[in-house]
This record gives sequence, C-alpha cells and structure tokens, in this order.
Amino acid sequence: MSDITAHARAAVDAFQDAFNAQDHERLAAALNYPHVRLWSGAFTTIETPEEFAEISRRGQSQLEAEGWDHTDTVSMEVVQQGPDKAHCALVNHRCRADGTAYHKFDTLWIVTNQDGHWGVKFRSSYLGSPSH
Repeated sequence: MSDITAHARAAVDAFQDAFNAQDHERLAAALNYPHVRLWSGAFTTIETPEEFAEISRRGQSQLEAEGWDHTDTVSMEVVQQGPDKAHCALVNHRCRADGTAYHKFDTLWIVTNQDGHWGVKFRSSYLGSPSH
C-alpha cells in the first residue's frame, strides 16, 4: 500500500468512525475546507468546521428516524492519486442495529493534504433511495 493510499484510508476511516459515533466536532475535523458535496444534483460548499458540525447535528434526527444505526464502508479503492490527493471510490451501506443494510450506495470522495492535514475535501454520493 502506498503512503498516499494509507493517508486516504486513514482519512476515510476517521470520517466514518466519527460519523458512526455521531461525534459532530470530530466528524468536522476529519474534513478539509472549504468542503464540497455533490448530492441530489446540487453542489453544497461548507466553509468551516463549525458550519459542518451544525449541519451534522441537524441531520442526526433524520438518520435516527430512518432507523440508522451505523454505516459500513464495504469497499474503498483509490482510483487515482498524486502527492497531495487521492480519488477514492467507496461502497457504503447504511445499516440498522441488527446489521441489516437498508441503503447501499456508491460514493466518490477526494481526500487531500491541506497544510499537513489529510482530510476529505469532496464527496459525491448516489444515496437516493433505499434500493440503491
């Protein structure tokens, strides 16, 4: 495994661990800013960790309402890399407490080295319906 792949894996794991714990500040710290998300056909730019943590807090009740318990990263492949970034193709499953996957989706993340911090800079997901 290359150093870049190891950095990318560590950044993805840091995000997923914080997401599963719903630790909003730690989740925000796993990103690089401005952070960009492409979802439902629109780009969203989040400028600061504080802004991201607030958005994450607001989303927690929606996750709980859909029966979410945790998200599993089923696979992660670095599909392109350079000295300061990696493009990562992931397959994620949103799961209930019993481990049943109810949302399975592909997602592309760009992990960057920004001022010595490897973090997730960009996310584009196909999280649209329970069947995908």
